[in-house]
Amino acid sequence: MATKLPSPPRVGMVSLGCPKNLVDSERILTQLRADGYQMSPDYAGADVVLVNTCGFLDSAKEESLEAIGEAIAENGRVIVTGCMGKEAELIRTRFPNVLAITGAHEYEQVVEAVHEAAPASISPYVDLIPDAGLKLTPRHYSYLKISEGCNHRCAFCIIPSLRGDLVSRRPDAILREAEKLVAAGTKELLVISQDTSAYGVDLRHKSWPWKGDEVRSHMTDLARELGRIAPWVRLHYVYPYPHVDQVIPLMAEGLVLPYLDIPFQHASRAVLKAMKRPANEAKVLERIRSWREICPDIAIRSTFVVGFPGETEDDFQYLLDWLDEAQLDRVGAFRFEPVEGAAANALPDHVPDEVKEERYARVMEKTAAISAAKLQAKIGRTLEVIIDAVGEDGATGRSYADAPDIDGEVHLRDAGHLSVGDIVPATIEDADEHDLFGAPIDARNELRA
Repeated sequence: MATKLPSPPRVGMVSLGCPKNLVDSERILTQLRADGYQMSPDYAGADVVLVNTCGFLDSAKEESLEAIGEAIAENGRVIVTGCMGKEAELIRTRFPNVLAITGAHEYEQVVEAVHEAAPASISPYVDLIPDAGLKLTPRHYSYLKISEGCNHRCAFCIIPSLRGDLVSRRPDAILREAEKLVAAGTKELLVISQDTSAYGVDLRHKSWPWKGDEVRSHMTDLARELGRIAPWVRLHYVYPYPHVDQVIPLMAEGLVLPYLDIPFQHASRAVLKAMKRPANEAKVLERIRSWREICPDIAIRSTFVVGFPGETEDDFQYLLDWLDEAQLDRVGAFRFEPVEGAAANALPDHVPDEVKEERYARVMEKTAAISAAKLQAKIGRTLEVIIDAVGEDGATGRSYADAPDIDGEVHLRDAGHLSVGDIVPATIEDADEHDLFGAPIDARNELRA
């Protein structure tokens, strides 16, 4: 008589916030899948729903609370994890029926809570999990978290209170994970942490054995080794420490994508000082120029806060002038928003909301014009494009200058024969403020010609 396998419990997941939260969700789901659970794409089919919350801004907290409320209304059996786990009392007051609440990157605790809420029956007849783990991103790109926490104490940020001080992973463990991801189909590794440049500081940049040699727990060494594993390696959340200069030659060599995501946040010395951030904006401009001399194609993206307490019109105008000088490729801007627990809340001279809105509009207008000009300059060039989606006639992808979900796209005509994950050369024919348009260079057609 055939053995009848038990039906495994099903887990639903709502993952909010930044890519670091997404990686946390992938780790949780990977462990649960290894423990015999199935994943549910909707509330109705789930035995329990996990909500991985974001608590960085008050607006993010409200979005998290709304997600918890929706999950309770649709399913009723909800476990909360993530950054808002620090505010368990608030969550319990609003949603007393929540089954359990755990904090950020508390993987074991949230898995234990799921075990208690919906016990699984492990079957030796079932292959539970792929070697690379479960992913919430498409097969061809993956986020690779290299550390947790942050040693900075920026006045507007509560990340250290949510995630603690910097804790770096061993480089050999990171590289093994990268190899598994690439073996499973990943073409692009997106390196993330709270402060990628600080990687290994807590480990005192100790070396570990790797492939018959040693690899140091340092950003430069790690980037070099990752570049030998994956076709594309993209660096996010890089603070402009002096040793970042050592990464630029790796970009010029093609080991790492010529792309830097650096959260400058402002340019005015007075505002940077109030933010408790380094105030060396003139030197940064010099370094950007030197980076472009070494690697002319380097794309730099950044984020800026407008309307920080005490920001004057002169401070803001200084930022606009600095942006004219820096000519950054991609820029995101945020209106300052008080966050419970942030030191900036106690600062004097808060900027009125209408002034924040006006400054936000001006900085976005400025940076959109710079981005449009940079994209126009790419018309006529040949760029490699990684394909994210394919239709009947065309395809959508990204160039080296475009990270998924936050930057622009490259739209290709006559590309229906391509596959998701392909990296192909394409001729750029047109551009707008955000995206590029072109066609793949089809080697088959060239041979026929």
